[in-house]
Amino acid sequence: MTLRYDALSSPDAYADVFKVPAPADLGERRIKPRQPGYIVRLAPAAADAPAPDADAAPPVRELLQIQWGLVPHWVKSASDGRLRAPKLVNARSETVTTSTPFRDAWLRGQRCIVPMQAFYADDLRSGGKPRPTRIARIDGAPMGVAGLWARWTGPEGETLLSFTLLTVNANSHALLHRYGQPGSEKRMPAILSEGAQAAWLGAPVAKAGEFMRAYPAQSLTANPVETKADKVPKGWLD
Repeated sequence: MTLRYDALSSPDAYADVFKVPAPADLGERRIKPRQPGYIVRLAPAAADAPAPDADAAPPVRELLQIQWGLVPHWVKSASDGRLRAPKLVNARSETVTTSTPFRDAWLRGQRCIVPMQAFYADDLRSGGKPRPTRIARIDGAPMGVAGLWARWTGPEGETLLSFTLLTVNANSHALLHRYGQPGSEKRMPAILSEGAQAAWLGAPVAKAGEFMRAYPAQSLTANPVETKADKVPKGWLD
């Protein structure tokens, strides 16, 4: 389960890797539940259009800064959504088609890519206080994680856009099996290869599950977060 991740550190990466204009403001460096984070999705007109011809221009993508922690469209109030959001920052890919909070977003094809530099997992192997560990690509390149987005509209017409990260089983993953509660199922974000990002955004719903794979362990690195004398991890936001 991922409860913190680092946003991109360079605005150029949005254009170079995710094919969207760089934001004017990079926002918070470390993203926590209910905070705004950037997602990449197909622009509404592109998402509704029929499948393009092979020679057609690629569909238009847009970059949005929205809340991490999905608020389903059917919640009755903003306060209800705020209570639910911290528990809906991750969605299990194996049950997303039947899970009440996420099912509609999946079946409607409301898919997105969440750009991140790294995500954090708790190392509990020593049996003491959890030690946060930063997981990143070994080459330092940004990661694009598969996600779902949702739009909630309130009784007065107010709207809230939000997203969740899709996760996959990591029990057999050579790196991520080490993290999380001992004896519990291990999970990791569904990291997309750069070559799969366009296909993930535009794939038919029936094919979307094919992208839910564990990222190769040899392409990732794990580094414990340095701690200060007071035991608060360096750069860690409480």
